[in-house]
Amino acid sequence: MFCSSGLNDYSEYRMKANEIIQYMESMQNEEQRRILMGFFKTAPGQYGYGDEFLGLKVPQTREVVKAVAKDFPLEEVPALLMCRWHEVRLCGLLILVWNFERLATKRLAIDDEAIRRRDEILTLYLEYAEQANNWDLVDLSAPKILGHWLMLPSALGDKDEKLQVLDGLAFSQNLWKQRMSVVCTWKTSQMGDPSWCLRYAEIHLKHPHDLMHKAVGWMLREMGKQVSFDLLRDFLRQHAYEMPRTMLRYAIEKMSDEERAKWLIMDSPSFL
Repeated sequence: MFCSSGLNDYSEYRMKANEIIQYMESMQNEEQRRILMGFFKTAPGQYGYGDEFLGLKVPQTREVVKAVAKDFPLEEVPALLMCRWHEVRLCGLLILVWNFERLATKRLAIDDEAIRRRDEILTLYLEYAEQANNWDLVDLSAPKILGHWLMLPSALGDKDEKLQVLDGLAFSQNLWKQRMSVVCTWKTSQMGDPSWCLRYAEIHLKHPHDLMHKAVGWMLREMGKQVSFDLLRDFLRQHAYEMPRTMLRYAIEKMSDEERAKWLIMDSPSFL
């Protein structure tokens, strides 16, 4: 179990969600809490309004995950995901990530039991997707759970069914689900498949929110870097003139100064 000085020997003990919450609450840091409340835009009218923080840094949360993830009961994760505290929800998401990755190794990719358990984690992740209600919660979980699942065998369906899952997120009315649908393509691009990124970048091309402009541009940049800059250039030839400037700037960030300048003046199809 946890002790006041940190993490002790947990190897013979299965933690419960309420114990993790109590331990994390015991580490509350008021000064850091105020910093995080500002950084994650929690004031009225801002995208993170209502989010509550303990004031823990990510490495502190990862230390908790490292201590408990191996033996933590999956049925206890929803209690973490439904917690009022941002850092506790992150802990729950990272426990899911840890377990999914453990079941997604090359050796277990086509193992029937591993497939079943990955699908169980994915289903739980989607059920509580709205609890990943800030950009860091999405970005630290969606690629490694949802994105990796897209590239692995699943008893839930083939690529058509997987497209339906991602379309359901992309066309929802929830900003964070929408962000999941595009940020998860970081993993698919890393694994050599650009089609997911290109599809959801196009779907979100005219999204009104700056957070989505950054996400789409970032994923396009990663797709170009991981798969093909020529594919990125093809996408830009079709869409650079209509992309929000922030999205375009993120997408071309790894190009030369000369090439970036060229794309930034393409404000109409006549430039193509």
